[in-house]
Amino acid sequence: MDTMRDRFAPAMSRILDEDPRAAVVLAAIGTDAFRDVAARHPDRVINVGIREQLAVGAGAGLTLAGLRPVVHTFASFLVERPFEQIKLDFGHQGLGGVLVSAAASFDWPAGGYTHMSPGDVALLDTLDGWTVHVPGHPDEAETLLRHAVAAGDDKVYVRLSVQSNAQARPVDGAGFQTVREGRTGVVLAVGPMLDEVLAATEGLGVTVLYATTVRPFDGGSLRRAVETAGGGADVVVVEPYLEGTSTAAANDALADVPHRVLGLGVGRQELRRYGQFDEHLAAHGLDAVGLRERISGFLSAGARVTA
Repeated sequence: MDTMRDRFAPAMSRILDEDPRAAVVLAAIGTDAFRDVAARHPDRVINVGIREQLAVGAGAGLTLAGLRPVVHTFASFLVERPFEQIKLDFGHQGLGGVLVSAAASFDWPAGGYTHMSPGDVALLDTLDGWTVHVPGHPDEAETLLRHAVAAGDDKVYVRLSVQSNAQARPVDGAGFQTVREGRTGVVLAVGPMLDEVLAATEGLGVTVLYATTVRPFDGGSLRRAVETAGGGADVVVVEPYLEGTSTAAANDALADVPHRVLGLGVGRQELRRYGQFDEHLAAHGLDAVGLRERISGFLSAGARVTA
């Protein structure tokens, strides 16, 4: 199966052919995949080279010119390095645009920590008004990319990853989906974490929600799931980026409901051995084995407290 990033260039090329407002800004990464469409639309496929701050600034400039820009490079170079440009060129000026990242938290361990970005969503959380999509399958990535380009003048971040669930699910760029119902707690699986969560929670009797759009946070669906589980529940949020990124949003949604929240994700401690993707996943406790241990331990502790 192709990856989300493999799907990005063909999908974006079709969008460029279909939508005269669409434009793409690249920063040296992925340029070969856009060679054909760049020949057809040379004014709407722009490569600024290894100048990520310029890429974001150019994207904002294209918005001012009436286009719908999609800025693309690795997450660490798209969100972290040019963060000031995101804050000012898009946010301060009140402009919309689409950021599409690759490499996620640790997709390419051989690239080292410079090419890892577990804190990207948490960083965007410091800004107002960003929609954040975290697809869990290449089909979902293409659907959410189209949602993002068509989203008027909104500010949208689409986070691509090599990690993928085995099957795509219908996504609408909005609410959470109920994948499994239970009575002992609620586990919210974000994007490519769904398959690991389903394997980890087999037989635990929990409700599993699936999120591919995490901002805005669908607190209504979480609240309904908690109420269905008994009016008060243990909630676990499993995210493929910095642990705890969405725990505040979950707590806000359940402010007047008895609950406990555990945030699982990429740990803050840097892993200084390159290794492979699966080794990083396991080291952060995000494979099925690690998740089951931590989720079951959390649920058991809650059961002892309420007994």
